[in-house]
Amino acid sequence: MKKILLPLLLLLSLITQAQYNIRLVVTSVATKTNDDIYVSGSFNNWNPKDENYKLKPFGGSRKGVVIKDVAAGNYAFKFTRGSFQQVECMADGRDIADRVIEVNNDVVLECTIAGWKDDYPDKPKPFTASPQVRIIDTAFKIPQLNRTRRIWIYLPKGYASSTKTYPVIYMHDGQNLFNEQTAPFGEWGVDECLDTLQKQTGKECIVVGIDNGGDKRMTEYNPYDNDKFGKGEGKLYVDFLATVLKPYIDAKYRTKKSAEFTFIAGSSMGGLISLQAVLQYPQVFGGAGVFSPSLWIAPQLFTDAAKVNLGTANPKLYFYAGGKESATMVSDMQKMIEVLKKQPNYVIRSSVSPLNQHNEKAWREEFPAFYKWIMQ
Repeated sequence: MKKILLPLLLLLSLITQAQYNIRLVVTSVATKTNDDIYVSGSFNNWNPKDENYKLKPFGGSRKGVVIKDVAAGNYAFKFTRGSFQQVECMADGRDIADRVIEVNNDVVLECTIAGWKDDYPDKPKPFTASPQVRIIDTAFKIPQLNRTRRIWIYLPKGYASSTKTYPVIYMHDGQNLFNEQTAPFGEWGVDECLDTLQKQTGKECIVVGIDNGGDKRMTEYNPYDNDKFGKGEGKLYVDFLATVLKPYIDAKYRTKKSAEFTFIAGSSMGGLISLQAVLQYPQVFGGAGVFSPSLWIAPQLFTDAAKVNLGTANPKLYFYAGGKESATMVSDMQKMIEVLKKQPNYVIRSSVSPLNQHNEKAWREEFPAFYKWIMQ
């Protein structure tokens, strides 16, 4: 019996750990046919110029790339010529949706590129921030990192004419929250959303947006060192939020200062650092919106999260993921939830949208549900 069971167990192990190859072949390109082409997607953290994902000649005018040892799942991607200003588009210059490939065995996909975004003159993006949004500072000092950053604030419509105090949500990637003009991939529309929700629910709040650091984003939003991206600065960034920015906001604006009314939210790497903020300062941040968290880049957090002593804190955590993000997005999120549930203090809600991808459109759609829940 043991002789039969051992091969069966080995076979099951191989099946559960199956890895596949994706071959992407570009059969024709409308313009700039001699330029280098890269594939950028959920399998390489959307790096637009990753030399490991550069297409090579593949017979005739075709170019291709083989992505090896990929786990089963759905992957989103686009082709670029080295930047998102040079990303593929439709033949008339309109943006295209992310390409999506389902992997459950070795797969070959042939593609055509109808146009490049830089072939078309840029139309000025509209300024869409509502009158409730203003910029506090274009160069707010982050002493822990010796850098500066633009800080935005949204105040409820009735703020100026009242004496009320308000809860505060701190949000990362500030350039993507309020204004289409500053959002490279579309804005969340937080200001318009809150104008409507606050009228419907009577629950008002202040939102503080902190711009990401561009090329520093992958380190500022990561609590841990990473061989590819560098030294993790996330814990210092969270120190800044808790000990510098929050006290400043509390001193300048009418806020409810306790953790019960102080929240933090973000997506992707911003979702990761939002979770870290609650774990690092549970007496400061009483809840978080953890949208599509990049837990793949910080596996140490599963272990460290289990060790956090919350004391008397009862953080509220809203987790969200899309079913068509990376192969491990939903499973990583569920694994983290199971880790946290071993402590009774957490109040957790999770949401999965099976057809949603890793983008601002999906997070914009999910934000109202998060807001209604966190403000209960």
